[in-house]
Amino acid sequence: MGAEFENGQAQLHDMEDVNLTDAQLVDFIRGFLSSVSLGDNDGYNQLIGVIHHKDRLSPDEIALLVTCLKALSGAVSCIDIILHESLLSAIFKMSLWDYGPNVMDALIELIISLAVSSGNYVDSCLDMLVNNFMPPYSYKDFLKKPHGLTRKDEVLSRVHTALKDISDLVPLAPLRLEQIVVHKMQRVFFKESLTTIYVENMLRLEKGAMSEFVGRKILTALVDKLLDLDVEIGWDDILQDDFSKGIFEMELEDDDETADDSNEDSSELPRELSRKSLGGNVIAETLDSLIVLTFEHLESCERDGRLNEVFDILLLSFQRTVLTAYKSKFAQFVIFYACALYPEVCGERFAVSLADMFVSCNDPPLTRMSAVSYLASYLSRGKFLSTSLVTSILKRLVDWCLEYGKTLDVEPNPKAHKVFYSGCQAIMYVLCFRMRSILEIPRLKSQLLLMPIGPVLTHRLSPLKVCLPSIVEEFLRQAKVANLFTPSETYVFNGLLESDYSRTFGGIERLDMFFPFDPCLLKKCDRYLRPHFVYWSMVRPTYDEEEGDGGSSDEDVAEVFPDRIEENLMDDEAMARSYDDQDFDLDEFDSALNNMSITPRNSLQYRRDFVQMPSRIRPSMSPESF
Repeated sequence: MGAEFENGQAQLHDMEDVNLTDAQLVDFIRGFLSSVSLGDNDGYNQLIGVIHHKDRLSPDEIALLVTCLKALSGAVSCIDIILHESLLSAIFKMSLWDYGPNVMDALIELIISLAVSSGNYVDSCLDMLVNNFMPPYSYKDFLKKPHGLTRKDEVLSRVHTALKDISDLVPLAPLRLEQIVVHKMQRVFFKESLTTIYVENMLRLEKGAMSEFVGRKILTALVDKLLDLDVEIGWDDILQDDFSKGIFEMELEDDDETADDSNEDSSELPRELSRKSLGGNVIAETLDSLIVLTFEHLESCERDGRLNEVFDILLLSFQRTVLTAYKSKFAQFVIFYACALYPEVCGERFAVSLADMFVSCNDPPLTRMSAVSYLASYLSRGKFLSTSLVTSILKRLVDWCLEYGKTLDVEPNPKAHKVFYSGCQAIMYVLCFRMRSILEIPRLKSQLLLMPIGPVLTHRLSPLKVCLPSIVEEFLRQAKVANLFTPSETYVFNGLLESDYSRTFGGIERLDMFFPFDPCLLKKCDRYLRPHFVYWSMVRPTYDEEEGDGGSSDEDVAEVFPDRIEENLMDDEAMARSYDDQDFDLDEFDSALNNMSITPRNSLQYRRDFVQMPSRIRPSMSPESF
């Protein structure tokens, strides 16, 4: 046997029959590799056969495979990319999912050795590891079982450790890895279960040790893929709008239908009928799962204190792709959820960036219209946004529309002035959702009343005639009750959703009817979004002629927008300082109010009204004067 080994003629299985040192094993394999150049392929072919073996392995075969892989790790300097192409091909086609821990460890060691030994193998090694992000399709059901999840953890932990080791040892590896991951994502066959695992691994890279090298490109590619899937789902797959009804009425009807569904909890799944049209839609189900994965990744980023950093990438990606996509339906909820997790920074930045785009003359009209559509929907639906922020953004919109109108004295022209009309519609739409919450805070109420909304809406361009009738009608109704604005002209809408004018200013893209943050129709996503989301039923007013119709009261609105309580407390503190500064006898005033049987809540309002009066009038006033 020793003579055979010395002559390089030993059979491969003899390695298990003879007690060889590690160095001798390496020499044994080197002999097989070098013999190829001499035309002797017997041992080399045996080696390929061991590695390429597809049948279930016996314990002895597993031991032989481990031995060969370890010996090859020590002999990588003898591997030639041309002479040993078939061996390399067999190695790179191996799947970690098919083996136990011992084989996995030996194979990972070989892959790292190959990557480090020559730049010729770096791409192939990285490609092989990325291929192992996903198991063979036959593992789909296996992964649902406990031992399947164990195998998944065993494989992926080794894959990511190997990627990190190669990146540490090969300076250009992170750049190549980034390109491979993104490229493969474009080619992945999107079956939900396997695609989900691939994206899990992408996000694991984004938040791992290589984040600074690969994170930006990976997040951008993920958003792009979500958008690609989004546009594959046509609007006809989702809703069949009844154009004889307003947008607010349709949302309420969706809620009513959900409440009638005895098989579902109506508080969990709004707009269920719309969702049923997506049932069985493989693309929609895949998109739903991928967005939820992204939500959970954002939650992890928020816990780690890096959400603001990740938000920079999301915002740029949104501006580059999502904003300009034709009526995107779901991908935009990724940035909405990021804002919900960090409203003080991300939430405000998103609103301000959209407002900036709208008022900027440097962006194309369609971009500006899309931006203000997103802005209006975002301010209306974001439960986490402060009323103060909403009011300040509204002022920017009103001021821009006012300045625009000052330069014009012409008749309505929906096509020529579509940016103006989109701004006017955004103002009215936001106030349909937020007017009462703003009016509940004296400081913000004053700001709203001082906004030149009347001059904007009564301009000769006639935005009340051009904007969506259903929005104008609801706005005028609320504005009249709040004494905010009452037009001199009477408008008859007949409950219509749209008009010829609105279709014209909306253009082919129908941006007049684009409300990107309408309730999400993806079932799993909705469960994450719901705590941060405002539904129309939460804020819909109860008008005098509709008492008992299910509208929301002021107390209901206070629960929807709890920041109103904080804002009122801030106003109360400022008011108390005002009393102190003016040496006002608050006890005497309260006593007078008590004698008049004023309720505590109304008493607070009396105090506010009194202290806000001009000082030259206040000394002569008494509570009875109110």
